[in-house]
Amino acid sequence: MSKVILITGASSGIGEAIAIHLAKQGHKVVLGARRTERLQKLTDELQAEGLSAAFRELDVTRLNDMQAFVAFAEDRYGPADVIINNAGVMPLSPLNALKVDEWNRMIDVNIRGVLHGIAAVLPGMESRGRGQVINIASIGAHAVSPTAAVYCATKYAVWAISEGLRQENERIRVTTVCPGVIESELADSISDSIARETMKAFRRVAITPDAIARAVAYAIEQPDDVDVSELIVRPTASPY
Repeated sequence: MSKVILITGASSGIGEAIAIHLAKQGHKVVLGARRTERLQKLTDELQAEGLSAAFRELDVTRLNDMQAFVAFAEDRYGPADVIINNAGVMPLSPLNALKVDEWNRMIDVNIRGVLHGIAAVLPGMESRGRGQVINIASIGAHAVSPTAAVYCATKYAVWAISEGLRQENERIRVTTVCPGVIESELADSISDSIARETMKAFRRVAITPDAIARAVAYAIEQPDDVDVSELIVRPTASPY
């Protein structure tokens, strides 16, 4: 059955792959990100194939922006059946580099962005007695590595928020997806030279974002009484 699905961070990487895969499955996808030129291009490509897609500029760190995004989706296609909180940043660095601005940016996007997504859809989902929240975390939600302390802390938080939301609701499904090493632009935001070189070695074995898109689709396609609570998706050859 076709669903109205909202995707944050949809302009590239995992978010873009999820949007393409779900649109091709017949869902109505609403894409949000700050880079509207990329959203426009992706939306045009999907619509050219006869698929249902729309976009709106979105800054997940602003609650009113997230609320407007949800309202836009409802005006276009109807109430949100699923929100995929995918937007995230990963500027890794050792703690003693004291990149406090980067720490705060990760907290704002990776944690507050997820909370804002939940806050924007939860009242409507609760009133309708159905819905699904899918939060994209990371294997960093399960293990900490050097230069990734703050990033992993934000993903631990995503895991905890998801689990709390799941326990608080009997009719709203909650899924946490934890990607392993994925080919994406996340590493491009690393300004610290030590962390950048470490990440190059870490990413020698990686899988494409399509793997995460398929995992998300699997969680969505289950019946309403089945909640796929967590999925860890990593390269077969990766020890991480």
